[in-house]
Amino acid sequence: MTTQKNRPMGPMTTAIHAGEAPDPATRASAPPLHMSSTFVTDQVAGFSAHDLEGGDNGFLYARWDNPTVAMLEKKIAALQSTEACLCTASGMAAATAIFLTFLSAGDHVIVSDVSYAGVAELARETLPRFGVEVSAVNMSDLTAVAAAIRPNTRLIHTESPVNPIGRLTDLAAVSAFARAAGALHSSDATFASPLGMDTVALGVDLTMHSITKYIGGHGDAVGGAVAGRADLVARMRAEASIHHGGILSPFNAWLISRGAATLPLRMKAHQQGAQTVAEWLETHPQVTKVIYPGLASHPQADLAATQMRNTSGMISFQVGDAATGQRIAQQMIDRLQIVHYAVSLGHHRSLIFWMETAGLMDTSFHLKGDQLEAYRAYAGDGVFRLSVGLEEAPDVIADLDLALS
Repeated sequence: MTTQKNRPMGPMTTAIHAGEAPDPATRASAPPLHMSSTFVTDQVAGFSAHDLEGGDNGFLYARWDNPTVAMLEKKIAALQSTEACLCTASGMAAATAIFLTFLSAGDHVIVSDVSYAGVAELARETLPRFGVEVSAVNMSDLTAVAAAIRPNTRLIHTESPVNPIGRLTDLAAVSAFARAAGALHSSDATFASPLGMDTVALGVDLTMHSITKYIGGHGDAVGGAVAGRADLVARMRAEASIHHGGILSPFNAWLISRGAATLPLRMKAHQQGAQTVAEWLETHPQVTKVIYPGLASHPQADLAATQMRNTSGMISFQVGDAATGQRIAQQMIDRLQIVHYAVSLGHHRSLIFWMETAGLMDTSFHLKGDQLEAYRAYAGDGVFRLSVGLEEAPDVIADLDLALS
């Protein structure tokens, strides 16, 4: 974000002011909520996605655009340092917007062999039905990524850190591969938030978020976003928003925008709390492995140090075999008082959930051989995915200690 004097603003100022201005009708300081489904127009125009071409035509219909959603899109673009952003109804709608806008029958896409479950299922089950060829690759193995590229590769979709196992991808290296192949590089940065990595500097074309998580931050609104170059976002708006219809509710956009205003403060607190909790978990006798990008023990600690500006609040840890994990999961359900035993992540409340190997395989591509062994090296017989919230770290630790005993 810049001022009228073109002076760059800091992340906290950007989070508060980007996309916002006093309401021109009332001069209200807080941004208004526009719930209208249609807008009065003074232009003679057709009712087609192609009418979006050629510049700003104002607001016409909420499936096309909405002032409250547009405000959030400008804020996320500013936070991610991109030209534009498209907000969607969910993180999965954001992923679908990328795949179904830039892939056609006969094209080839490379995806992470472990991804968010919905993305893995979409790539594994849905895209092949539309004639799209899919290769699943361990994105931490750059040799494997390079070897998977084909003449018809149009997109490489990464996820860093990987949900739920915390594996990292060298985004700059993958971006270089994509450019050389004439392909796009999209990356799911939900675990990191827009403040966790400078994806533009790393060469990523399209950065995706489930804004349900860190950007919203309060666990009360579902949404998704894709930030990137203006021409790419314009293509997704015409295809995904208008044709597919996966638009974000203005009310959810208003809630998420309000949460985004405190994102820099929250991400500092998430990182500080997670670092303390992760270091404690490494000392606990029940815990056999901890995966957190801020730990020196992370398998890719050097990459985390160079690529990540904030290591966020996401921890994965193991407690031995699946039977032990199931037993402790039940103890958590029975004993936890502060940490909620629930899915999702990135909220002000700490959340934890057990994912045994059978369930984790839903996030993969039914791996075999070397791929399966590499996967098990990270996931073992299952992991607890812990999203450290904004509570004091000693309180979270005391709660977990009670459940792990």
